[in-house]
This record gives sequence, structure tokens and C-alpha cells, in this order.
Amino acid sequence: MLSLVLAHAEGEACVCDITAALDLGDLAVSHHLNVMDEAGLLTSEVRGAWVYYRASPEGAALYALLTRVHATAS
Repeated sequence: MLSLVLAHAEGEACVCDITAALDLGDLAVSHHLNVMDEAGLLTSEVRGAWVYYRASPEGAALYALLTRVHATAS
């Protein structure tokens, strides 16, 4: 989900954007994004009926690290 947020336009995505990319319902996606927000990997902003998520600096750094590890393991 972190990669989907980072890959989305302007580096932010709402629950509806993530749900469209996965075979999960809104509640499951919202739950997982909220857990990542509470863990400090994402930040969130409520706009109307939707919550928009953006990677925090720590989340972006973790993603970059995991991407490097994956590339060297391949």
C-alpha cells in the first residue's frame, strides 16, 4: 500500500484510489492505511468524505530501503 501511495499522482492517494488497485474493500484498506498512519509511515488529511494519505519522510525512507534490499537480493 505504501508503494501505491508513493506512485500515485503528487504522492498522495485516497482510500478509493487504493481500493481500486487492490482486491479489498474500503474498510480493509482504510484499516491498513490507518495502522500505517499510526505507525508514522503515512500522514493523513480529511477532505470532505475522503481521507488522503501521503508517505511521511520515514515511510518514504523505509520504502527506499526496502526497494534497495529487494534489488540487491534479486
